[in-house]
Amino acid sequence: MTELAYTEPKPKVIAGAKEDWEIVIGMEVHAQVKSRAKLFSGASTAFGAEPNTNVSLVDAAMPGMLPVINEFCVEQAVRTGLGLKAEINLFSQFDRKNYFYPDLPQGYQISQLYHPIVGEGEVLVDMEPGVARRVRIERIHLEQDAGKSIHDMDPEMSFVDLNRTGVALMEIVSRPDIRGPEEAAEYVRKLRQILRYLDTCDGNMQEGSLRADVNVSVCRPGDYEKFQATGDFSHLGTRCEIKNMNSMRFIQAAIEYEARRQIAILEDGGKVDQETRLYDPNKGETRSMRSKEEAHDYRYFPDPDLLPLEIEQAWVDAIAAALPELPDEKKARFVRDYGMTEYDAGVLTAETANARFFEEVARGRDGKQAANWVINELFGRLNKEGLPVGESPVSAAQLGGIIDLIAKGDISGKIAKDLFEIVWTVGGDPAAIVEERGMRQVTDTGAIEAAVDAVIAANPDKVAQAREKPSMAGWFVGQVMKATGGKANPQAVNDLVRQKLGV
Repeated sequence: MTELAYTEPKPKVIAGAKEDWEIVIGMEVHAQVKSRAKLFSGASTAFGAEPNTNVSLVDAAMPGMLPVINEFCVEQAVRTGLGLKAEINLFSQFDRKNYFYPDLPQGYQISQLYHPIVGEGEVLVDMEPGVARRVRIERIHLEQDAGKSIHDMDPEMSFVDLNRTGVALMEIVSRPDIRGPEEAAEYVRKLRQILRYLDTCDGNMQEGSLRADVNVSVCRPGDYEKFQATGDFSHLGTRCEIKNMNSMRFIQAAIEYEARRQIAILEDGGKVDQETRLYDPNKGETRSMRSKEEAHDYRYFPDPDLLPLEIEQAWVDAIAAALPELPDEKKARFVRDYGMTEYDAGVLTAETANARFFEEVARGRDGKQAANWVINELFGRLNKEGLPVGESPVSAAQLGGIIDLIAKGDISGKIAKDLFEIVWTVGGDPAAIVEERGMRQVTDTGAIEAAVDAVIAANPDKVAQAREKPSMAGWFVGQVMKATGGKANPQAVNDLVRQKLGV
């Protein structure tokens, strides 16, 4: 496969501070595994069900209930690891992470600390054409989600919904390789794209299917390079974790605020406390939630109800063989095979549905022309109407038909845009509409020449001006197109006008 050439972006330096500071960011992204059943029970994972209806006896931690691993969730985690070019651990183990929370019936969470199912991988984060950050993945582990506490239904009491309890999560932990708010948002966006291509997580952030904990610290220029050389985290400064971010925009805003907060403390001679914080989007600021816990605070130990997970390399190889073409591979192929720009390829591969629609339009046609029509006309109109490509009133076959009519010379680009509007509004076969409505382009040079002669004869003063200033030939072209109702072949008109004017 041909790979795209990238350069690394420079780290962001915070402007407005007394001295120069750089941001260092690591992220823990919780991605809900796309599965019909939970990680250790057969209860449904359907979103939007009535409270406490998707709860099994295992989820509710009833006495004597034992967890049973969902093999499909394990397969989804392996598929995700392979998609992130990560090491798959054939031996992994579940641990109990002990803490009390009202919506955690067991009093502990089943997770993986010491032996995660997926090891080191990477994500290539596109910042702009030709510029990307390579973010290393430290690990991916499987764990069960907690329930949800509801505080706004009664002035004196809180309620608990256990529907999410036991839902399988993949916690994707990055190295501290992200160097700015925009990069952090783009990292989550790229990770979400890959997960959706793999079909291992639906990525619906508004439903909580994908959420991020963001670790932010600041350091002086040059300190990050010292960390890279030594592995000593003390060079990066004290980090604070911002919990449960479910919006790209909020991730950027929270990091920007938190970095400035830490810099202000340090420049005033203070010390940043390691803690967990929450972001308040209404106030645009982070606030303290609790002191930062370490692994020993949770009293981790291997879960006695679950045997270690041992998988075979042949099973992993079979999953790898069935992986779909991933975003970076598809993007490179579009640039190579269709001769389009890296930017256009990025737009077309942003979602699998977009790429699939484009390839159907481009099949047997000029790829660059197909890309222009899909991006500019179709996507532009879909964005205006707030529609996904799957709900487009213009099908790939219809859009391809419009492009075919242009290629054959039956219609001009201007007529094609009018035709697109008709197909969008009322549907129908583009070729049939052109015939029924008399929209076929005039290619008869005799008819076009007569129209050119008439415009020239009617405007002798303009003729003299055009011969002195050849760029004015465009005015005559416009008048001929107007006179022919936009049906004349524009290139033929242009050639004849210049020929007749001698410019």
